[in-house]
Amino acid sequence: MPERIETESRKLLGRLRDTMASEIAGQARLDKITNLIADSMRTEVCSIYLFRDPETLELCATEGLKKEAVHETRMRLGEGLVGRVARQGRVVNTPDAPSAKGFRYMPETGEEIYSSFLGVPIQRLGEKLGVLVVQSKEKREFSADEIYALEVVAMVLAEMTELGVFLGEGAALSARHQQSELIRGITGQEGTAEGHVWLHEPRVVVTNPIADDPQKEQERLNEAVEQLRVGVDKMLEMSTASDKDHRQVLEAYRMFANSKGWMRRMEADIDNGLSAEAAVEKEQSLARSRMSQAKDNYLRERLNDLDDLSNRLLRILTGQGRETGAELPADPILVARNIGPGDLLEYGRSLRGIVLEEGSVGSHAAIVARALAIPLIVRAERITTEALNGDQIMVDGDQGIVHLRPDDSVVNAFRDKIAMQAQAQHRYTSIRDKPATTLSGETITLTMNAGLMADLPSLDSSGAEGVGLFRTELQFLVRNQMPKRMELAALYSRVLDAAGGKRVAFRTLDIGSDKVLPYMKPNDEPNPALGWRAIRVGLDKPGVMRMQLQALIRAANGRPLTIMFPFVAQYDEYRAARAEVDKAIQREERLGHALPEKIEIGAMLETPSLAFAPRQFFEEVEFLSIGGNDLKQFFFAADRENERVRRRYDTLNVSFLSFIESIVERCAQTGTPLSFCGEDAGRPVEAACFAAIGLRSLSMRPASIGPVKSLLRRIDLGTLRAVMDEARDSGVQSVRPAVMEHLRTAMATTAGS
Repeated sequence: MPERIETESRKLLGRLRDTMASEIAGQARLDKITNLIADSMRTEVCSIYLFRDPETLELCATEGLKKEAVHETRMRLGEGLVGRVARQGRVVNTPDAPSAKGFRYMPETGEEIYSSFLGVPIQRLGEKLGVLVVQSKEKREFSADEIYALEVVAMVLAEMTELGVFLGEGAALSARHQQSELIRGITGQEGTAEGHVWLHEPRVVVTNPIADDPQKEQERLNEAVEQLRVGVDKMLEMSTASDKDHRQVLEAYRMFANSKGWMRRMEADIDNGLSAEAAVEKEQSLARSRMSQAKDNYLRERLNDLDDLSNRLLRILTGQGRETGAELPADPILVARNIGPGDLLEYGRSLRGIVLEEGSVGSHAAIVARALAIPLIVRAERITTEALNGDQIMVDGDQGIVHLRPDDSVVNAFRDKIAMQAQAQHRYTSIRDKPATTLSGETITLTMNAGLMADLPSLDSSGAEGVGLFRTELQFLVRNQMPKRMELAALYSRVLDAAGGKRVAFRTLDIGSDKVLPYMKPNDEPNPALGWRAIRVGLDKPGVMRMQLQALIRAANGRPLTIMFPFVAQYDEYRAARAEVDKAIQREERLGHALPEKIEIGAMLETPSLAFAPRQFFEEVEFLSIGGNDLKQFFFAADRENERVRRRYDTLNVSFLSFIESIVERCAQTGTPLSFCGEDAGRPVEAACFAAIGLRSLSMRPASIGPVKSLLRRIDLGTLRAVMDEARDSGVQSVRPAVMEHLRTAMATTAGS
């Protein structure tokens, strides 16, 4: 790099730091910065464009263009050369801007007299903040050294924007992390919560982007990188030879940690005046930008490895992160890009809510959140970059909305909603010990779903009559190796003890699809939801199924035992699984172990095919539980992980209700006990409709039992059935409008009386 550029770059950064430290007002700061950059780059124009909102850029300061255009000139993302830089996150360098593709003429700026154009993105860790532009009358392309120097300056501007340095009288925009934000996501677990942000992986804030002593910064970087390399080597030493996939990831980490190209780029950044932290973050931002545009999955994974290593390096350099000893707030709402079930269980019920930037409604985290009854929102875009530890946050899991740093009007409305829910909960407590008997005399059995020992106290507090579904996979998902039979037997025994004689339906291991065991090699399947999962895994890996069945029999220790097999698609699968139970019982009897006083073997009806199984299946199976979540997605061919289609089809669709009713009728003919298990069972209106078409047992999360029971006790099922039949006969697609109108009238009448 030419000596002049190197010296000028460092000199400019020094002048920028002085401007940062001065008491000049926000707009004056911006004006001063554009003047400094234009002078240093020897250009007639320097302009700073910042995002006003995610789709709009605003000219916030300029040296060389007309001053009256400041805060007046705006453009959409992708519009003009500036918008192109912002959208693509890439440099635009052209000697003849007016002739360049996509050029937009803005007469209010007076820029038509300038030919050459160089625009670089102002971004931090892939987060787009704005665009920095220099222009000249002379037709020329800017050199690689000039581009590099401007990128270094843009990096510092990104940090200054992040830290709110441009705030002040007449400031262009409010500081980041001080504005209220509304972020939309997807409901992973319903419920509402208010609290303060706790970042699972706190973002590192670089407060010293500019450094005076390059040699000292190089030494700091070298020491930190060496510490990083030693850490990666230790992880490799601790990994086992059998853990091939884990070792491959660590080998990739080591390759990046020892990358000479990575080091050279960071050293060059330091030579140009950046601190060690800012140099790491500059290269990390470029990697993030490339990662967002990479179409190749392998390349994306490698860039993700580099991103993770950069985070580790930043934590070493700054001492920030989980090692700082910060205490969990009294009302923590966890914010993370993603999180595994083990980490989430470590937090336990101390969390008020969870917000994830990634994740899915069927992810491990969602399963644990449901088990813990903690409101969860997934796919909340930008939440990890927008939130800071300690920020006030409100989570509306019912609507899939996050209010970050809410204003007073939002706070008041949200607290009113929570207060109304608390009043309703108090009303539900008053009927906790009463049966769910309708006005027409039918009694519906309401049971709860569970998956952890921590769920069992809800049996009494919710008024549940038993556990309609106990998910056994959580104990497998949160470990790094297969649990032992004696460990599972002890756990299942404690579950039965805690149930106090109430029926507990243990669902055998339901893995595959979105639930992959950490110690089980994942199968690369084009559509895992329709692939090798649940009972299919159990029958192909009978050793695991036998071990679990033996653990369940030993846990019963002479008490009644209920087992159900998940995702049964045909009669033969049930018979094969049932045969494994018989073998396990015979083996336990030979060993002299106590056998269950009574054993019920059932299946989950989650595939449409099972509804059309031979009559013999319905006569042989001792009970059936409709797995509503899976059955609904397969019935409508609508992936419940896909937000575009998962809400497209209504549970009260005439076709789906008719299908459920046909299952009810088949079970009635053979005297097969039938229940409905899933999210829809816990929605009062849906639950009432299921009861109206003949279902007499519903299983749901504990918090839903009160609302469902409250509605059932106030309605006449015969009248509701007549309303549904009339709607169906009229040819409507869904009975919901008619049902809602009927319930509004019925509730008003009940309230009046």
